[in-house]
Amino acid sequence: MKRRTMVSLAVAFVGAVLVVGVPYWSIPLQQLALPRDIWNARLVVCAALAAGACVIGPVRAWLAGLVVAMAVPAAVLIRVVMDTAADPGTHNLWPFEVALALGPGLLAGAAGAVAGALLVRLRGD
Repeated sequence: MKRRTMVSLAVAFVGAVLVVGVPYWSIPLQQLALPRDIWNARLVVCAALAAGACVIGPVRAWLAGLVVAMAVPAAVLIRVVMDTAADPGTHNLWPFEVALALGPGLLAGAAGAVAGALLVRLRGD
C-alpha cells in the first residue's frame, strides 16, 4: 500500500476518533446514554473524513468506509478502558456499548465512502 494511502487512512481514523471521542469522553459517566451520545452532527464530519480519504488518498471506498466506521466504536472503547482503569466496576456491559456505537459508525463510514467514490468518479480518476 502506498504511503499516501496509509497516511490518509490514519488521518481519517484518528480524526474520526477525536471528533467523536473528545465530546463523548467529557460526559460524566452517570449521564452516558448510547447511542444517543453518538448520534449527532459529528458523524457528518466522520463521513467527510471517509470521503476525503477516498478523494485525497487515493483509498478504495470500502476501505475508507470501514476505517471510519471502526473509529466510532474505538472512541467508545477508549472511554471504557479509561473508566475501568480508574474503577474496575464500571462498564460491565462494555461489549454492548461498543456494539451500540457500531451502527452509527457504519452509517457514517458508508455514507462518506459512497460520497467519496462518487466524487472520484465525477473527477474522472
